[in-house]
Amino acid sequence: MLMAAKSKQELGLEGQRHLEETINAAFQILSSMNDELCNPALWSANSNGHSAAALDGTGDASVDSSSHSSEGAGGGSGGGALDEARLRYRSAVASLRACIAAIPSSTQETSALDVKMDEDEIERLEEQASSLRKELESKNKHLKVLIDQLRNLITDIAMWESPCSA
Repeated sequence: MLMAAKSKQELGLEGQRHLEETINAAFQILSSMNDELCNPALWSANSNGHSAAALDGTGDASVDSSSHSSEGAGGGSGGGALDEARLRYRSAVASLRACIAAIPSSTQETSALDVKMDEDEIERLEEQASSLRKELESKNKHLKVLIDQLRNLITDIAMWESPCSA
């Protein structure tokens, strides 16, 4: 449940790392298989292991680790490297799946948090807009008083400058 507490960005970075591990392990599997196929000394030993694996009825084409361990003991890369790569691959795939499974719950938590932050922001902005409207109304009243006073002053000045008829 530790993954659910992570942000989408953290899960994305972790998922990318697990994907890279998965790709590296898959490449190692292919490389180990290539080494086995290119090494004629392992062909006769591997053919018995592969036929046993094919006959075990599980449908899993992989050979169990005990047969590869005994084959790899004879030197070379053998089955030991292949088994190690398979284990790394399975582990990386399991981690990647866990990371991917955690993304939807992380998205919902983040979305709920974003909605709450948006609501708080909207409320704060509405209060600020209301305060600004009140301030604008007050300043408009003050401006109206100043304009009226200026009109009176202009009228008084105009009267003082007019020629007096005696």
